[in-house]
Amino acid sequence: MAPTKDFGVGSVEVGDEKVQGGSRPRRLAVTKDTLVTTPLEGINTVYDVLEYATRTHGAKEALGWRDIVDVHEEQKEVTKIVGGKEVKETKTWKYFQLSDYKYMNFLQVREAVSEVARGLVDLGITTDDVLNIYASTHPHWQIMAHACSSISTTIATAYDTLGESGLQHSLNEPDCKAVFTNADLLQTVANVIGNVPTLSLVIYDGDPKPATLEKIRTAREGIKAIHLNDLRELGRSKSTDILKDRIPTPKTIACIMYTSGSTGAPKGVVIPHSNLIASLGAIQTILGHNLRSDDIYLAYLPLAHILEYVVELILFFLGVTFGYGRVKTLTDASVRQCVGDIKALRPTIMIGVPAVWEMIRKGITAQVNKGSGLKKSVFNASMTIKKANIPGLTNVVDSVVLSQIKQATGGRLRLALSGGAALSRETQEFLSLALVTILQGYGMTESCGMTAILPVELMQYSSVGLPTPSVEVKFLDVPEAGYFSTNDPPQGEILIRGPSVTPGYYKRPDLNEDPTIFTPDGWLRTGDVGQWNKDGTLSLIDRIKNLIKLQGGEYIALERLESVYKACNLVSNICVHASEDAKQPLAIIIPNEVHLRHALGRTPVPGIDAAHTSLPDLCHDDRVKALVLKECNALGKKNDFKPMEMLEAVVLTAEEWTPENGFTTAAQKLNRKKVRDAFKSEIDEIYKKQ
Repeated sequence: MAPTKDFGVGSVEVGDEKVQGGSRPRRLAVTKDTLVTTPLEGINTVYDVLEYATRTHGAKEALGWRDIVDVHEEQKEVTKIVGGKEVKETKTWKYFQLSDYKYMNFLQVREAVSEVARGLVDLGITTDDVLNIYASTHPHWQIMAHACSSISTTIATAYDTLGESGLQHSLNEPDCKAVFTNADLLQTVANVIGNVPTLSLVIYDGDPKPATLEKIRTAREGIKAIHLNDLRELGRSKSTDILKDRIPTPKTIACIMYTSGSTGAPKGVVIPHSNLIASLGAIQTILGHNLRSDDIYLAYLPLAHILEYVVELILFFLGVTFGYGRVKTLTDASVRQCVGDIKALRPTIMIGVPAVWEMIRKGITAQVNKGSGLKKSVFNASMTIKKANIPGLTNVVDSVVLSQIKQATGGRLRLALSGGAALSRETQEFLSLALVTILQGYGMTESCGMTAILPVELMQYSSVGLPTPSVEVKFLDVPEAGYFSTNDPPQGEILIRGPSVTPGYYKRPDLNEDPTIFTPDGWLRTGDVGQWNKDGTLSLIDRIKNLIKLQGGEYIALERLESVYKACNLVSNICVHASEDAKQPLAIIIPNEVHLRHALGRTPVPGIDAAHTSLPDLCHDDRVKALVLKECNALGKKNDFKPMEMLEAVVLTAEEWTPENGFTTAAQKLNRKKVRDAFKSEIDEIYKKQ
């Protein structure tokens, strides 16, 4: 049995001042008298975390990775619609063949960090310099970050999916002197280095093309490009004495973390060591008793995202073994002559954003639908038993019926967390019954990912949990949308402050002095609308900038609608849109091809060959649109949507939305304007008919 903790009444109001237009602050009930600032006495910086983990966990396996053994290329014919006409083209798909996991233990990580740190100091990197990490999630990312932390050098982050303009911005704004990157990203660095006058040191791993290195070295006089292995060798030859006067303090800026830029250029969030350590203390307080040093964690989300960065920090502190993976190689379907990262590592803990969990749920249901009618009936009966928690039968169902599903993730998964955006109730409930308990959390880069976490003891759906003990939370009324702290239950815009909340944005006095972002009395306005539940937990119900007033004067919340409609099996991705003269919203949808074809096979449509008609052709068929619309609205009805929240129509598209084509940000958030502009003619046509 996992240890449990009593969280009492969940959260409580503190202070006694009367508040106009909002609520008094709330804190986690069990730490109501003081906000948490550290997980342990003496742990005040990220450097302290590294030293503690090395002392405590020593020769235990720490960071694992898989080498690329071979790349297999396969050609497939795809159909695209260009200028209204169907065009077939042959595309080459790459599949990786990977080694088994290889590991560094905690002592080896500490030694690698020391070598890199000594090398950086020898190459003239000072406490005033900023080093940008533009690299994929891998042990080298963490080694470089820890090296910088140990010598009081600030890192700036850049998503490895950033194009040239985004990278250039995150190098130029903080006047980066150095950058660490991967061989396959080096060309992008080479293309922008001429426009980054402060950049003089490029560190890379992997095996880049000589011409790319030459382009970097000749871009400007004094530029040095060095392989990470050579940097470590340089550091190894230097005394550790050069590190003694470089140890950080809690006020030292650990990181300038750039947001993914869904509205304009990315903003650099300033994160001192004290913010990160307070966040570690918060997770330790709420979830620490459920985390074990023999846990195995699959790390694959971008480390340039606060969720992954902070989770890895606390798990490293606790001595958990990491296995690094890639989004492209998580499952068996995306590799050749080996198993995917999940099966190879067999993790006990996984973190994911809603898009990942939606993909896993739809993958499970697709497998179930492929089976016989009997298998489907057994699966559905098993889920009913699990939901009813029938004593004796629940364990039988887990070990006999659902064990095959659990094997798809290695068979050892016992805890999962979803963050980054709202996860639909349907998906959270389905996966918690069929696979593993999925907890939700809520945070933002500006709060080091910390605002609320759902403890295991309070497992429920549609709540992001209790306020974390490193922040206090209060509500500000949103009168125009009817959200008041005096409502039952209390509702309003979420404001936060505390030791894990950023002091501000880098070089952005316009934002730091804006009272609609940072209030004069020190609160950060999140722009999210929350609701306090009876058990003291918080639910997210809206986002102010995505509140749209319809022609009838009612407000709808686009993100909330998307989180529910996205749970529809026929939906792979969705953007809900409404204009102010509309009666109802519409949705632009990328259909889930497997489930769509299955649905069309089950209820045939004359003239459509469910198995062979191309996806673009299916997307253009009005009868297919009607089917998707009907399924989405059935889900809306099940979730008690009001008539004006139901979809009026859907636009279907076969084109994926990715950071590369600009339809999503690097953090997989929708770029609404891009989607809206791309489908303007279809949107106008629908609203013309209303």
